[in-house]
Amino acid sequence: MADKLKLGLAALIVIAGIAGFYWLNDASALLRAAIVVFAVVGAGAVALASEPGQLAWQFAVGTRAEVRKVVWPTRKETVQATLVVIVMVIIVGLYLWLLDVFSFWAIYDLILRASR
Repeated sequence: MADKLKLGLAALIVIAGIAGFYWLNDASALLRAAIVVFAVVGAGAVALASEPGQLAWQFAVGTRAEVRKVVWPTRKETVQATLVVIVMVIIVGLYLWLLDVFSFWAIYDLILRASR
């Protein structure tokens, strides 16, 4: 029950920040934006105090650890893979163009001219 109250309070803080943004429409844009930013940060702090917030934080930390384990390709590997993709796109494009030309020839010359 306490977690639901914390998440509800976090939602109310965000709503209050957005309401403050529109209520102070004569104030500077920087002040209005700061109100929203502080509201979102405050709501995040309140939400992190709940069990779902803690689970989300643990997930984010675990995700960061997994990203560090990824073996990223070198620049040379990236360039080679990109060139392979470009060459394959050109080959497939030419193949489809040839199919289109052949289909047009078959339909126009063989079928339409034969029916005249």
